[in-house]
Amino acid sequence: MEHFLVGLGLPAALVTALKLATLGRLMLAAVLGGLVGLERELKAKPAGLRTTLLICVGAAMFTELSLDMAMLATAGGDAMRADPARLAAQIIPGIGFIGAGAILHGRGRVTGLTTAATLWVVTAIGIGVGSGAYVESIVATLMVLGTLHLLGRMERAIRRHTANRRYTAAVDAGDDTFERLIESLQGGRLQLRVDTMEKVGDDLEVTFRLAGPQHEHDRMVKAMIRDKGVRSFKRG
Repeated sequence: MEHFLVGLGLPAALVTALKLATLGRLMLAAVLGGLVGLERELKAKPAGLRTTLLICVGAAMFTELSLDMAMLATAGGDAMRADPARLAAQIIPGIGFIGAGAILHGRGRVTGLTTAATLWVVTAIGIGVGSGAYVESIVATLMVLGTLHLLGRMERAIRRHTANRRYTAAVDAGDDTFERLIESLQGGRLQLRVDTMEKVGDDLEVTFRLAGPQHEHDRMVKAMIRDKGVRSFKRG
């Protein structure tokens, strides 16, 4: 590309400046992606420093190439192929595959959604840097860091007061243990939802969900442990 631009009559100094500008954009993408990745790395998340940094730099590079290819097509007289978004538009579905790999589903829980969303927004930051939207990319990075750090603390504070958990209990099917459990829960501040109920030998195995204050969960767990009609009890 360098020889092509010089052949078009552009001064060599200008071409060199353009190359330095490209390197500067890639360095900025590495810094912004690295900042988000460092926060994820410190929290031992699957997509850490290297992953987010590489995604951000890759998105910036693809965007830069897409713009350069459109410029070359225009300069060569092929206006029909001069679409600056042609290559960059493929970044979004590409990052979707990576994000889907970060989402796990099992035991009634879905994890990895925040990681996938972080990769998605880091890609947007890289595209912004590659297209020259430096201020917007920096502001977006600060917003992402604020969301992950400050709002993460707020979520943990909320969870200390309100928890949504899943339990499995095997109770004696021959007495009223489960009925006593239902009555005690209805008298408290926990919201009960029964997922499954199955007869296993002489026991009744019940899987249920409870939502409510943390201290109510603790009270229920202690009551289940003390109850002689409860054969086994576990969380999850």
